[in-house]
Amino acid sequence: MIPLTTGLDRLLADGARRLAGRPYALLAHGASVTAELMPAHLALARSAAGAPALLVAPEHGYYGVEQDMVPSESSADPWTGAPIASLYGDSAESLRPDPSLFDDVELLVVDLQDVGSRYYTYAATAIWAAEAALAAGREVWVLDRPNPLGGEAIEGGTVHPGFESFVGAFALPVRHGLTLGELVRLEARRRGFPEGLTVWRMSGWERGRLWEETGRPWIAPSPNMPTAATAALYPGGCLVEATTLSEGRGTTRPFHLVGAPGVDPVRVAGRLAERLARDAPGDPGVVALPTYFRPGFQKHAGSACGGLELVVTDGGRLRPYRLGVHLLAAFAEAAPEAFGWRDEPYEFVADRPAIDLLTGSEACRRALESGDGLEEWIAGWRSDEEAFREERRELLLYPEPEPGSGPAGTEVA
Repeated sequence: MIPLTTGLDRLLADGARRLAGRPYALLAHGASVTAELMPAHLALARSAAGAPALLVAPEHGYYGVEQDMVPSESSADPWTGAPIASLYGDSAESLRPDPSLFDDVELLVVDLQDVGSRYYTYAATAIWAAEAALAAGREVWVLDRPNPLGGEAIEGGTVHPGFESFVGAFALPVRHGLTLGELVRLEARRRGFPEGLTVWRMSGWERGRLWEETGRPWIAPSPNMPTAATAALYPGGCLVEATTLSEGRGTTRPFHLVGAPGVDPVRVAGRLAERLARDAPGDPGVVALPTYFRPGFQKHAGSACGGLELVVTDGGRLRPYRLGVHLLAAFAEAAPEAFGWRDEPYEFVADRPAIDLLTGSEACRRALESGDGLEEWIAGWRSDEEAFREERRELLLYPEPEPGSGPAGTEVA
């Protein structure tokens, strides 16, 4: 197996001298590390590139300190002294940088580890930051990293007009099968980005390769993404955020644990098993263990919760979004007294239910509320999946696309 070389590793080996003497901004986080596990901004500071003039932080802050939906403040890096500009404040306006943020740099370098799910907000931050930097006349380099869920499977419907948000910023299936570099290329074509965008592709990564096959240790890209197995469950597990159930935040197993006080774990496990067997007979790649847990913070903090622990047994077979939808249905049917919808604002949106923002329309919520139509909604994903597979075909970097197939103005390094 060819060893994985990320975009950052390639830049440090072959391209750091191209940054020498040029003030640049770096949009990165704690999972932005080299093959030797050195943080990107420190590795760049020790290279011919020199230290970044500006660090830009996504949700959770540059060092991944903040929990979900907690604003992070602008500050300064204690090692390089570079100022840190936060792109997650206390309003929706804070999510999109003004082009003036890049007045004092010549180039924006983006190095973020995504997890392959539409809701994960780093892709939106990367694309909006790239758009602002290009609007300011700056270059943008995106340093590519693996999609931990692989690059072949596509799962789920797309976002309907009127349901866009930070967790549904682009018309994508929930599991899109693209790397961050490919996502930026896609939106560059859709939005007509000007020239100046370069994607530094990886070597040694193939589309069918899951994270466990990369040979790299997992570094949590956000506080509640502690393992690669967590990322595998996230496309479905994130749906629990839109309910009154705990998604395991406040425990050591977020998105693996799901439940609430008063729930009968065995009853819910039986209902989920029945649903999964009807949906796709055979090995679903996951086992749902009846269990109890006590969150230390967030939903149901301090209370014993009955529910399930989701254990990934085969990431290649797992269809996490379908699992998540059936998980909600199983709780709604077997524990209706504990199941309900989140009624607080979600990612700065207060006029639509969180579940509608995550699923991209009202259809899932209405089917779960009525007890009818869920299977038809799931079957309807196919047309979106097939259309997206066709749209993305000429943008794929792995294997490399045919010459001239990329969006105008986008280079591949």
